[in-house]
Amino acid sequence: MVREWDPRNASSAEIASLLATLNAVLTTDLPDDPLWRETSLREYLSEVMPGQRRISWVIQPDPTGAILGHVQVLLLGDIGVLEVLVHPDLRRTGAGRTLVQLAARRAYQEGFRSVGVEVVGGTPAIAFFEALGFSRDYVETRSVLRLATVDWPALGGMATGIGTGYRIEFCPGGPPDELVESYARAKAESRDIEDGELRPSSCDPQRLRDSLDCLHRRGMKPYIVCAIHERTGEVAGLTEVVVPAQHPTRADQYDTIVVPDHRGYGIDRAIKARMLLELRAVEPELVEVQTWNAQANEAMRQVNADLGYRPDRQWCEYGADVAELVHRLDAQAH
Repeated sequence: MVREWDPRNASSAEIASLLATLNAVLTTDLPDDPLWRETSLREYLSEVMPGQRRISWVIQPDPTGAILGHVQVLLLGDIGVLEVLVHPDLRRTGAGRTLVQLAARRAYQEGFRSVGVEVVGGTPAIAFFEALGFSRDYVETRSVLRLATVDWPALGGMATGIGTGYRIEFCPGGPPDELVESYARAKAESRDIEDGELRPSSCDPQRLRDSLDCLHRRGMKPYIVCAIHERTGEVAGLTEVVVPAQHPTRADQYDTIVVPDHRGYGIDRAIKARMLLELRAVEPELVEVQTWNAQANEAMRQVNADLGYRPDRQWCEYGADVAELVHRLDAQAH
């Protein structure tokens, strides 16, 4: 049985069942990744920023039984972003195709022109989405840092290795109000036109506030380290890490940015090193941090290597024209 599903009013048993399927997929496809917890999972699946919507469907063969498949489409801007989950026991049965077909058809009906999906390299999802006609648009490399391997005295030296005229500030929860506008300007000035489209950056003050609020509501705790240019008081560099309640032993690195006029002063390495020192103190459960970098971004990849990150696997963005996708899937269904 396939049905539309709203996590906001789902039973606790359904949330637990979806978690079990998610962890079965992780165990099969990403055995080195931490298993997820139920903490704030309902909120993670349902909370969105203003102007966005999430629509979900589940596969539940027995009306009172386990949820063995799930798809959600996040409608934002002019693209629908898919997340597809199928229990390993249900693969190669057409379940995944059915879920994608439902989500793509809804995106088409809502007037969206394209759909995208993040696909993890080295997993069966690559062949699955390519067989459906999705094309690869963008590739990043995920790297993972195990805190147990960090040379902490050396890291302390890196954290202070910044040019004169700058100071570093740690901002748990988000930048203070007096830095929000400067922080948003820094993100806007440094926006990389080659960045993937499925994780849009918050580069205006209100969107930044909305993004931080949404993270908190989803159970995802943000930490920020800023480099401040002392003469102007402007944010010259920033780095963001989020510790999700759903997997608090592994944090997610978000943006690291140095404003072009302030590059060459060791800001990138210093703020990332300071972040790790702070996380060690405030997040006792934390074991690892994962980060994603464009393959062409050699400078940041070198900074990460100096800090101890090790490349793990490719992380790919795939996309499809939604009208073509719906036509193709409907034709195959008949």
